[in-house]
Amino acid sequence: MFSKPLFFLLLPAVALFVFQTKSLANAEDSESSSSAKKPLVKIVKGKKLCDKGWECKGWSEYCCNHTISDFFDTYQFENLFSKRNSPVAHAVGFWDYRSFINAAAEYQPLGFGTAGDKLQGMKEVAAFLGHVGSKTSCNQPCGYGVATGGPLAWGLCYNKEMSPDKLYCDDYYKSTYPCTPGVSYHGRGALPVYWNYNYGQTGEALKVDLLSHPEYLEINATLAFQAAIWRWMTPPKKHLPSAHDVFVGKWKPTKNDTAAKRSPGFGATINVLHGDQMCSSGFDNDEMNNIVSHYLYYLDLMGVGREEAGPHETLSCADQEPFSSSSSSVPPSSGSSS
Repeated sequence: MFSKPLFFLLLPAVALFVFQTKSLANAEDSESSSSAKKPLVKIVKGKKLCDKGWECKGWSEYCCNHTISDFFDTYQFENLFSKRNSPVAHAVGFWDYRSFINAAAEYQPLGFGTAGDKLQGMKEVAAFLGHVGSKTSCNQPCGYGVATGGPLAWGLCYNKEMSPDKLYCDDYYKSTYPCTPGVSYHGRGALPVYWNYNYGQTGEALKVDLLSHPEYLEINATLAFQAAIWRWMTPPKKHLPSAHDVFVGKWKPTKNDTAAKRSPGFGATINVLHGDQMCSSGFDNDEMNNIVSHYLYYLDLMGVGREEAGPHETLSCADQEPFSSSSSSVPPSSGSSS
């Protein structure tokens, strides 16, 4: 006999189904109306604000710019992640373009991919996906070396850590983010989420109970992308910038930042997201170099060209002091392919 009525056991599945259905409806709406619809425009206190419907909804200055689907299409997504559905990949059929656009729609009114002109938007999408591709890629292309497309063609091969060696439950947070008995908080998603407190914070932001159901990130691609974009757009701590801010130029370095060799650019996004795991360790950090390589590769495939990546010294965080030190709870490598 069930210890609880079947209805209550089905609630998580019902909630996730509603989330998936809503995402699918949004995607269909976007295909039928968003690209063809002229934006609504109004002037508030001398500032132009726009609403483009589903993909950039709400009165925002950023919605007056190009939306992501204006410059990043399905075929480009397929080019960037050409091996993700190969038989030897570990997340076959999971990741797709529609899920990415569904997730991005929530953040485009906040400036994700829309904070500047078309070129700036393309560069930010390439930068974000460069992190994603690196963290979800096979280290040795799913055991096939570099003969089948090269190591940079295998982004989105994973959606979870394959062989976790612990539950990633930190009892220090038991009063705020208590671990659900029997649940593992190993890496899942596009920018893998680890530890109960990170699942708790991410779930609060997305209004989904990830603390009780971290597995949602490995069964819903839109949610997995949303969690990653939320992390990209959100400062990791108070008084620190977000990866988005340091990339699009919203962050202005202080004298202390300049002394620490921190400057706007792609390298600073690595610093924000990974700190002393990768930064201030010179140019021999393989994980850092792998992220940079994915970014440059994606710029080329998107037709932007790696020459638009900026000065070499801003591409990595090899000489930058970390924005902050990692917690002892942060795994040495946050890649899902661990």
